[in-house]
Amino acid sequence: MKHIHLFFILCFLSTASLFAQADRWQQSVNYTMNIDVDVVANQFKGTQKLVYQNNSNERLDKVYYHLYWNAFQPNSSMDVRSRELGKQLINGRPDWDGRVKDRISKLTPTEIGFQKIISLKMNGIPQPFTYHETILEVQLTSPIQPKTKVVFDMVFETQVPLQVRRSGRDNPQTGVRYSMSQWYPKMCEYDYEGWHPTPYVAREFYGVWGDFDVTINIDKAYKLGGTGVLMNANEIGWGYDKPGTALKSILTAKRKWHFTGQRIHDFVWAADPDYKHITQPIPNGPTIHVLYNYDTSKISEEADWKKVATSAVKVLPYIESHFGKYPYPQYSFIHGGDGGMEYPMATLLSGPSLGTVFHEWMHTWYQMILATNESMYAWMDEGFTSYGEDLLTKFDNQKASIVEYKEALQANPQNEKLKNLIQSLPEDHAAAYASYFNLAKSGLEEPMTTHADHYNSNYAYSIDAYSKGEVFVEQLGYITGASIRDSILLQYYRTWKFKHPNATDFFRIAEKTSGLQLDWYKEYWVNTTKTIDYAIDSLWEENGVSNIRIKRIGHMPMPIDLSITLKSGENEMHQIPLNLMFGHKPSEDKTTITVVEPEWRWTHPTYIVQLNKKLTEISKVEIDPSKRMADVERKNNVLELKW
Repeated sequence: MKHIHLFFILCFLSTASLFAQADRWQQSVNYTMNIDVDVVANQFKGTQKLVYQNNSNERLDKVYYHLYWNAFQPNSSMDVRSRELGKQLINGRPDWDGRVKDRISKLTPTEIGFQKIISLKMNGIPQPFTYHETILEVQLTSPIQPKTKVVFDMVFETQVPLQVRRSGRDNPQTGVRYSMSQWYPKMCEYDYEGWHPTPYVAREFYGVWGDFDVTINIDKAYKLGGTGVLMNANEIGWGYDKPGTALKSILTAKRKWHFTGQRIHDFVWAADPDYKHITQPIPNGPTIHVLYNYDTSKISEEADWKKVATSAVKVLPYIESHFGKYPYPQYSFIHGGDGGMEYPMATLLSGPSLGTVFHEWMHTWYQMILATNESMYAWMDEGFTSYGEDLLTKFDNQKASIVEYKEALQANPQNEKLKNLIQSLPEDHAAAYASYFNLAKSGLEEPMTTHADHYNSNYAYSIDAYSKGEVFVEQLGYITGASIRDSILLQYYRTWKFKHPNATDFFRIAEKTSGLQLDWYKEYWVNTTKTIDYAIDSLWEENGVSNIRIKRIGHMPMPIDLSITLKSGENEMHQIPLNLMFGHKPSEDKTTITVVEPEWRWTHPTYIVQLNKKLTEISKVEIDPSKRMADVERKNNVLELKW
């Protein structure tokens, strides 16, 4: 018995060490901000106290801040980049961001955005600084030593730009007065790779974990929502103290809104005099807030906003069981912005579309909790988020994504192009596969390692980050087995939450969980634009043994699921592992005979499967019947034998 106990103890210790928490240091910030908003001039003045903890082993001689709203000025990098991309046509359309276009170039002095630093001190001593458009460089008068803490005190002035991209005022689409994202001077991230002073050109974001204490003084008619918990709910009312209460009347011209949030890396808020407010507490979970400004002539729209709250509550248990626990006390879905844009504990939405709601809700896990550097790994946020969105949509309406394509074909049965497309798509994540196939065949694809702002086209970035990233996750399930892939996602969350993981970190979790080597998958799918294309090359019989030869046409090697259907109706699944995996996935279908073949060496362009049956006993041979492998030409994947 002692030996048995020792065996189990050793097993436990080895399992625990296998998934030990990642020990990567993080910088720390604590913001205390107080702003006073002038809703007539569309400007505000603010103070910021920033306690900065240098948890690295390196001395910092300078720091950088983001000044995002300086992008909303004619001839800014964002303006010129958008107009330059708009000069190229892709599929007959200008390649600029349709929300930006050339709008920034036309902003007047009262419509532009700006962030001006009036004063900046570190530990009470004034610091010299230099503007680099949307980045403020601060040359410190004395360095921040390792493992020490300093206090920055800043006074700043800001003008709210007309709503162009993500943030701004007087949104013509939604009617919302203020969408206040990227509104404050924000400390840039410093991590194991150094500083990340990424200029605001188009996308994406990366922030430092910390606590936020934000007080907003604004005209008393305005109603607010945002990141964090409202600390003076009893003074405000309006559903924050109790569901359904009115906004409390006050004698002063301005009202104070005081929010706090812990362990977050950004802070968003929005304001409008006509907001409606829905609150939906979840037992033993967060409170869901929905703020919206709707056209009173569209009664159905109000019902749609109410459904945002009920749907968010409905899908949360599914999210937590598949992706990890939600760690914050509240979440707000706020009408504003220019589509959907995610922030900690809140998102801005231009409408109540549940697809967007689920996408932004999922961003909480991949951009707010795991918080990979989106500039370098956009696919790890947008792609994983899109993967979750597809599953939530299916969970909510009980329909696989392929159904939309099939319904379109029913409405137009003569559409051969759509018919052929459907035959190449899996049941789930169909739209992502379709988009990826278009990009792969366009000649415009770039490696997913490309910096988000440095793609040659918005078209390539969007499909790479969202669609190819989504396909990555579903295809990983094809390689490891879907249940193993699901375990990988949960273990990834548990190990790397609040740690800013990178691609290598994810793959190490995937390898440890699956027991397979997966570096080749990263090399080919992420680092290159090589495509997958396999074909059934030929069949022949020798001495009562059927030979099925498969050929790799594309340049990306993959493990192969080969389905063989016999005239008797019996089906066999032959797994052909890739030699680079050093293993194979478990059988995914308990009702089908599974045969694991010898590994296929990636250097060899062909592979032969032998079956101890006569050729006339075979009725169909198909490569990857699940269609999860992103084979760019599926017509050569199936061979039906008419005997």
